Amino acid sequence: MAVIIIYSKFNSLEPEKRARIINAALKEFARNGYEKASTNEIVKESDISKGSLFNYFNSKKELYLFLLDYVAEIVEKIYAEVDWSETDFFERMRQLGSVKFKIYKKFPQAFHFLKSLANEDAAEVKSEIKKTGEDIIASGLERGYQNIDFTKFREDIDREKMINIINWTMLSFAEMYMDKVDSIEDVGMEVLSESDAYFDILKRCFYKKEEQ
Repeated sequence: MAVIIIYSKFNSLEPEKRARIINAALKEFARNGYEKASTNEIVKESDISKGSLFNYFNSKKELYLFLLDYVAEIVEKIYAEVDWSETDFFERMRQLGSVKFKIYKKFPQAFHFLKSLANEDAAEVKSEIKKTGEDIIASGLERGYQNIDFTKFREDIDREKMINIINWTMLSFAEMYMDKVDSIEDVGMEVLSESDAYFDILKRCFYKKEEQ
């Protein structure tokens, strides 16, 4: 995780103004990457002066590190809404998918920014990105499978390969939907119903017959 800094001046702003600045910065960094991102564009879109921006954040890098922490907190919101007592693998995946979708819709720019991290290679922020990404992935893997009843899976197929196939299928499904629209804001609730159909097929393929 990036070093935590107390952004007292920024956090004291009214919520609407704070959200405007955050969304403008997320959008600009996601679109152009760290080095090419323009603070002029950020202040223009958020309707503040450049002096104000650097009154809240001492540098472009400090703003970027703040955003890294911000998106990590949003990922935490996803995990906070999941019922971890659910032991069925596919029900757990349905829950995670539903919660992610709701939060994606609420914080679309955060997820565009999160997706852009994989391609960010600016030396000034690369080590912080690597650490934040590793924390998010490790946390997701650890929590995503906790308390799952793996005895429901067929025993004649390697479990790790089954889970990989399931994850790859759902990832491809999500990417297919995103390719159809300009942004996550344009995706409707029908995506959840269609994803359920894929879960049902995968369940029939990989669960023991008595567990289907």
